[in-house]
Amino acid sequence: MSLSVFARCGKKPSHSASTLVVDSARGSHDLRIDGPSFAAGALAPTGQFLNSNAFTVGGRRWRVMYYPNGNRADDAGHVSVFLALDEEAVAGEEVMAVFDFSLLAESRGAFFLKTTKKVKRNSPVRYGFSSLQRTWGYPTFTKRDALQKLDCRKGNSFIIKCQLVVINGVRTEPEEKGASKSKVDSVPVPPPDLHKHLGNLLETKKDTDVVFDVGGETFAAHRFVLAARSPVFGAELFSEMKESGADGVIRIDDMEPEVFQALLCFAYTDSLPEMKKQEANAMYQHLLVAADRYGMDRLKLMCEDKLCKCIDVGRAATILTLADQHHCDGLKKACLDFLKAPANLRAVVASDGFEHLSTSCPSIKKDLLDSLAA
Repeated sequence: MSLSVFARCGKKPSHSASTLVVDSARGSHDLRIDGPSFAAGALAPTGQFLNSNAFTVGGRRWRVMYYPNGNRADDAGHVSVFLALDEEAVAGEEVMAVFDFSLLAESRGAFFLKTTKKVKRNSPVRYGFSSLQRTWGYPTFTKRDALQKLDCRKGNSFIIKCQLVVINGVRTEPEEKGASKSKVDSVPVPPPDLHKHLGNLLETKKDTDVVFDVGGETFAAHRFVLAARSPVFGAELFSEMKESGADGVIRIDDMEPEVFQALLCFAYTDSLPEMKKQEANAMYQHLLVAADRYGMDRLKLMCEDKLCKCIDVGRAATILTLADQHHCDGLKKACLDFLKAPANLRAVVASDGFEHLSTSCPSIKKDLLDSLAA
């Protein structure tokens, strides 16, 4: 009875082990605000924000959002700071990150020597960013009065430092028998930056080999880049009829110059340029038409997603017409879901856009009127 079960079996027990390893990437970004800029922020309305330049950590693009006078009415008198995932997340995907913000006061003293002092740091936050929620942060990061005491005169400034860890997942690695448990050296690999190089190629116009005329404005580009991004561009640029003018310039009709410029930006960088809020709805509608015209499916879906957030009584009929004409099933469903509410439907039927919907999509008009009569 004194023998253990293992001893009685007469064989040495086998043993194995594995280790859970967190796949993560670290980075930081400094947003510097000088004295005059901070002073001007006192006049900014609550809810108005400024974006930092985009930065990449863990293969994802991020920005720091700075609200000089709070992001909501309850937060007026405070500086609000948020971290934003500056790209489209795949539906259902969650980008897990741990981040914090700290406040550094930077001043210049005798002989212009620069000194930096940490003033404040918030506790780290762990948050899952997604297509539904791409921002998170601190609505009451610090009071404006506290910053005014930092003597933000000309030559002085303060820095909002964001420290970020992006967690890409957890993997299991087997432990080999006799292997050393000491940490293995690794070589840091920077995140993908092909979009930056291609964007720079478009901006500098280096080695361009095709010119487009859109609404009287000219745009230089690279045939192979456009052909790789759009099957329609590929067919047009490398066919026998690739030049539409004697001067070798390809003319694009039925498109505004700023829409074509945004289309080129996406073709080279896989992202959309920044837009003014009041212009975004119209731009996304025009871009969706352009994306459908050139077979750029990802851009088309991105525009659909953006327009889903623009649906209201004044725009529903126009957006529904667009969705039906360009076979945007997701956008069409979002419009019809909005119109299920009787009050919304009655208001849309009375809107100017409903006449255009009636002419362009008579079957949808009939279904909507039947729903209203029911």
